[in-house]
Amino acid sequence: MNDLSPSDLKSILHSKRANMYYLEYCRVMQKDGRVLYLTEASKENQYFNIPIANSTILLLGNGTSITQAAVRMLAQAGVLIGFSGGGGTPLYMANDTEQPIEWFTPQSEYRPTEYLQGWMKFWFDDAKRLTAAKYFQQARIEFLHKVWTSDRELKSEGFTTADSSIEVALERFNDRMLTAAKPADLLLTEAQLTKALYKFAANTTKTENFTRQHRAFDRNSTDKANDFLNHGNYLAYGLAACTLWVLGIPHGFAVMHGKTRRGALVFDIADLIKDAIVLPWAFICAKENATEQEFRQQILQAFTDHKALDFMFEQVKAVALDTHGKIHE
Repeated sequence: MNDLSPSDLKSILHSKRANMYYLEYCRVMQKDGRVLYLTEASKENQYFNIPIANSTILLLGNGTSITQAAVRMLAQAGVLIGFSGGGGTPLYMANDTEQPIEWFTPQSEYRPTEYLQGWMKFWFDDAKRLTAAKYFQQARIEFLHKVWTSDRELKSEGFTTADSSIEVALERFNDRMLTAAKPADLLLTEAQLTKALYKFAANTTKTENFTRQHRAFDRNSTDKANDFLNHGNYLAYGLAACTLWVLGIPHGFAVMHGKTRRGALVFDIADLIKDAIVLPWAFICAKENATEQEFRQQILQAFTDHKALDFMFEQVKAVALDTHGKIHE
């Protein structure tokens, strides 16, 4: 079988692709024009196909290797590659030795330029950059409302924006967000909301003595809620990195997390979906004593069900092109 050309592999838009893979203890290779991963069974080796034309991200965990030919085909298909520890966290260095949120991104001279050019129209103006940050925060809350009111499983577990404590927290956040005069004010307001959401999630799932810890993944850890939060957040970072790469916007042009963190825009975009999807499922899966694989499958399915990647693309494009007429004025 002849190798496919890059044009053959880009028929499915990234925002419509269905697959995000985490692999461990296997070898990724190219064979007969396809990308496969090989696992060693007790009696024979087993090959599994990776549908690269319908994939966004390949995250390689412990005990993995990848061939140059496989990397070439993944790059042609526009699939991002990341290396991580067990369970998807921490994400190790990909192409920047000081920034832990980085990915091997395919090289292409044919990505769009309009979104970066639109981004640059406002980014150097502090007031306009703050307006863009507020837009993302509003979109983040709207997405949370949408997911928590439409997802039957979440509602059955008690996650609803109709709860009085959540209503108060969201109203307070909205008021403070609109009056924030600088990014630091916005970050403080965001931290207060996140703390309230953690408290609500812990109470809803009867998780005792929860304290947020951003430590690296530990297979011997008994704090599953924190482990799952870290794990899910890294998956969200992958979707955010994919969105920015496809639209041609470098990770350093953040609107909220600061100019000094080169990957900060990844955090900004990942925040659009973390509260709505990762946070509740981390606590629910911890309550059910799920394995990391079960949690990961649940999160990836939720990303697909709620079209999280589509939502990221829509919001970033809206800000870059100022389709609402609020930023470039």
